Amino acid sequence: MNALLDEYYRYDLHNVGFIERKHSIGDENTLIYGITQSGKSALIKNYLLTHKKSTYLYIDCRDMRIDITELNDTLSQFCREHKISILALDNYYEEIALIEIDQIILSSETSLELPYHTIHLELLDYEEFLAFESKFDSTALNHFFQLGGFPAMHRIPSEDRVLYLQSTMSRALEPIEFSILSQASKMVTQKVSAFNLYERLKGERKISKDKLYLHLQSLFDRGYLKSLSKFNHPSAVKKLYLCDIAIKHALTLQKHFGRIFENLVFLELDKHHIECYYDEGIDFYLPERGQIIIASAFANEHALFKKVEALEGFIVSNRVREVIAVTMNLESTLSHPISRIEMIPFERWALSDE
Repeated sequence: MNALLDEYYRYDLHNVGFIERKHSIGDENTLIYGITQSGKSALIKNYLLTHKKSTYLYIDCRDMRIDITELNDTLSQFCREHKISILALDNYYEEIALIEIDQIILSSETSLELPYHTIHLELLDYEEFLAFESKFDSTALNHFFQLGGFPAMHRIPSEDRVLYLQSTMSRALEPIEFSILSQASKMVTQKVSAFNLYERLKGERKISKDKLYLHLQSLFDRGYLKSLSKFNHPSAVKKLYLCDIAIKHALTLQKHFGRIFENLVFLELDKHHIECYYDEGIDFYLPERGQIIIASAFANEHALFKKVEALEGFIVSNRVREVIAVTMNLESTLSHPISRIEMIPFERWALSDE
């Protein structure tokens, strides 16, 4: 194992074309967690490359040559002998024993119970996405709809992106999880229960309810799937969303721009940790802001006004101050006696400070 550690110690790390993210690593023990290809490794390497090469040791724990028992027996002594002060364990799993050292940096798909500074590294939101664009013009939003939030998608030729994502997901997930994700891609923005998914999948493969529920929960826990609860009805069936719209493009031939657009709006709310719920006729209700958000890519003023009329009971009883229709490019303010109504293009809405 010393030979493998020495090999890692002598590696020259490369992080070509790194673009700053909203998160960065400081000098404390740090855990970075997030789904596969969210940029965890790039963030770690960017930090290490600001230090003298002899002071750090970077190990990718997916390396099949690693014997965990031998690693646990030799790692601490190796770091002492080489005066290593920073240990980075990428794709870490808990069977690997943590040692006493000045700084440890870990990456994982899930959060771990450790007294470390924790960074939840999600996929790119629209603001971060713009930093990856070679130029900022009217094509940026269309690129966002095509590429989604995976940082690597900017480096993948357009003809290879679908196969890249299919390969990425199949490597990161167990076969049953991949099947669940594929089925979920056909049901985004809909009210979906675990039983609904089971009914869909049992015709494709032999699976027990318990096993499906276990793997479905794992997909939620790791962030591949997301859900939205009904306002004041926590036991009601939740709406289902993907962690990135590019997954839907890669795993299904279905084209439903309205659902993709709603998923995008949800992800912007989710990535900014804004409390929200759905209700009948309401895509997103933000109680702390007194707002209703309607994802309506091609809304028109007449249809929006009629929709708000149907929601008057909810608006009055919950003291909603503002109804915002997020659109592709339409912008307008409507006069309504009980609530302010605005149509705001996605680009301006996603980049606003509020």
